[in-house]
Amino acid sequence: MESFNLRLSKLIKSKRSHLCVGLDMNPEGIGSSNANLDELKKHAFKVVDSTIDLASAFKPNLAFFERWGSQGFKWLEELMDYFSDDVIIIGDAKRGDIGNTAKQYAYSLFTHFNFDAVTLSPYMGKDSITPFIENPEKGAFILCRTSNPSAVDLQNQPIKLEMLFDKTAQLCVEWNNNNNVGIVVGATAPKEISRIRNQAPHLPFLIPGIGAQGGDLKQSMLDGNKNGDALINISRGISFSGDLSSKAIRNAAKDYLLQMREIIDI
Repeated sequence: MESFNLRLSKLIKSKRSHLCVGLDMNPEGIGSSNANLDELKKHAFKVVDSTIDLASAFKPNLAFFERWGSQGFKWLEELMDYFSDDVIIIGDAKRGDIGNTAKQYAYSLFTHFNFDAVTLSPYMGKDSITPFIENPEKGAFILCRTSNPSAVDLQNQPIKLEMLFDKTAQLCVEWNNNNNVGIVVGATAPKEISRIRNQAPHLPFLIPGIGAQGGDLKQSMLDGNKNGDALINISRGISFSGDLSSKAIRNAAKDYLLQMREIIDI
């Protein structure tokens, strides 16, 4: 049985790609707040077709599907069936509950939708994480130091000589018994990327915040891939680039990929 982290590392090397394409499919992205579901579905499949050979991972954000109710869940099911086997699919769900509730979330995301990995909030402790990391083949990216401005409200709270995000990183290392735990750390917090990497060598990073949020791609690549692998997530900068044509989407993805390869030659 190959662990999630090992599979991810092999895939990054074989495709020579640290690119994760975020699928945040909102009507405004395609230029109209009145865009219907069929238009969004068509655009989502266009993004996948245009970037599937360039990306190592895709990250559908569940909120953008859930807003459409049962039709949105059906769309997500169709999208999951559409992906090929040579990419990692991360369900950006940010779940964070305990007990039977966490077990049901894990079953939904891993068994029904068949995501390879999910994003999780650790605020409720190990109970909220365990159901997602029992199967070594399935991964969990734990929110540690996120890219949003108000992340400092909690994540940077001091605990003696450390901060809360330091403790989170240390717990991620503890929980990685099945080699399937990763860490979410935002590109908008470059000093924290290096600091967390020193505490969690070898754990994969998922780094959002490049592009629209203004994160530093070069620093994220250098620090994120030191003693471990980092996926760099780009959402709007690829999915809604240029004139929204297949060519514009592909060119944007290729440009990011080539920048990453220039920074780190793999």
